[in-house]
Amino acid sequence: MFQGQIDYETAVPVSADAIQDILFEQGLYWASGRAGLVDLVAAHKWFNLAALKGHTDAAAMRREVAALMSEAEIVMAQRDARAWMTVH
Repeated sequence: MFQGQIDYETAVPVSADAIQDILFEQGLYWASGRAGLVDLVAAHKWFNLAALKGHTDAAAMRREVAALMSEAEIVMAQRDARAWMTVH
């Protein structure tokens, strides 16, 4: 639990680009196996979300990952992305 203080005088808002970059980074994380496991469904989901937020490279990465996936896996990734969007 956070037990510090936030200095609202010096706080700056997060840029809109930061969110798409974070989503893209999540896609890279799962596509590369940095967690010790490659999860193409998760990678597709995050690249899809980054593309929807306007990240320029995300759509190409999503296509690259999709080429390695089955139809069922792509459907699962799309379902997971929609579920994430409804919560966030």
